[in-house]
Amino acid sequence: MSSISEKKSRPTWLSIIGPGILLAATGVGAGDLTTAGFSGSQLGSAILWAVLIGAFFKFVMTEGLTRWQLVTGTTILEGVARHMGKWTGWIFLPYFLLWTFFVCANLMGGCGVTLHAIFPVFESATHGKIVFGTLSSIVGLILVIKGGFRLFEKIMAVSIGVMFVTVIACAVLVAPSMGEIVHGLFIPSIPNAKAGGIAWTLALIGGIGSTVTILCYGYWIAEENRTGPGMIKLSRLDLGAGYVMITVFGIAMVIIGTTVDTSGSGADLIVDIANTLKSSLGPIGQWAFLLGALGAVFSSLLGVWQSVPYLFADIWRLFLTPKNLDLENQTGVLIDTTSVPYRSYMYALGFVPMLGLFFQFKEVQKFYGVIGAAFLPLLTVVLLILNSRKKLMGNHSNSILTVLVLISIIVFFGWMAWSRWFG
Repeated sequence: MSSISEKKSRPTWLSIIGPGILLAATGVGAGDLTTAGFSGSQLGSAILWAVLIGAFFKFVMTEGLTRWQLVTGTTILEGVARHMGKWTGWIFLPYFLLWTFFVCANLMGGCGVTLHAIFPVFESATHGKIVFGTLSSIVGLILVIKGGFRLFEKIMAVSIGVMFVTVIACAVLVAPSMGEIVHGLFIPSIPNAKAGGIAWTLALIGGIGSTVTILCYGYWIAEENRTGPGMIKLSRLDLGAGYVMITVFGIAMVIIGTTVDTSGSGADLIVDIANTLKSSLGPIGQWAFLLGALGAVFSSLLGVWQSVPYLFADIWRLFLTPKNLDLENQTGVLIDTTSVPYRSYMYALGFVPMLGLFFQFKEVQKFYGVIGAAFLPLLTVVLLILNSRKKLMGNHSNSILTVLVLISIIVFFGWMAWSRWFG
């Protein structure tokens, strides 16, 4: 399968950590800004440990699916179709469609409320969210269609630079005592566990560093011509850089969120944070945060608009096209970005989720985070089954330590679910 991406020479640093930057920029805007802000407001700095757990879990899972792709030359979706059965696609597809709607509605809403905070031309944040969210989606579609992968990559690198510097600077200036931060990072606790604390904790872990979009990392490294087991170490370095950025940014947003009362409308979150920072840091702090927030949410929107259609096109190829019933000769990682499945899904996710702009932003964000968290243990089971087969993975199969970590992820989410519903 071919890609329309032109293969041009680029700076060494971008070729090395480019996909990690894309992963960080896409994941940070989708989960860290809004979910971490809400979680910090609801539960305080005591929940900082969830950022570390979420980022670590995502790193292990993304490394696993990357290792599978580099060793076998196929995507993890193709691995599931070949070795676990095509029926799995019919289970994953409804979840994928539901996830797409909520994540895209969340991103449009995030862009909308951020732009409303910068340009408050409407009387209410809700109206600003709808208008600006719609415009952001359309602009994102145009950039992806006209610019291709290389323009997308460059915009994402600039965006994450802006959001990283500005938001972290704001967090440092409003941070509580170092003792409180250390306590929240390394002594796990869930305040108000019976009154929504567990749900917000799951949403935070699910939102940190993306959920379903971690599958897109495989398509991004394919765009960079990374193939073969020899690229595993480079990809681990790349992923490590990306998840360090995600972790630091997530911690910063939880800290900033602790300074804000979000008891009102969720659509006013960005405005509340900006106003709080203005009262404590002055106009410079207010505008620095708004610029960082805009970089975060729009880069995430752009990342999803570009990458999620990869997944649908692969699902279409592997599970929905009758001629591909025999998968033995159906391989490939690069997706044709001019194909009907890719373009059709890109347009659908750019317009259909606009209906979600009429929902309360806070509840959309919470549901998106929890739905995303439900995906993680399922992916963990897949990585346990596929990556542990020495016949397929050879010397790159799961180590004992990796198996223990993957089992720990399943146990953790099982315990959280039990505590949420039966505890």
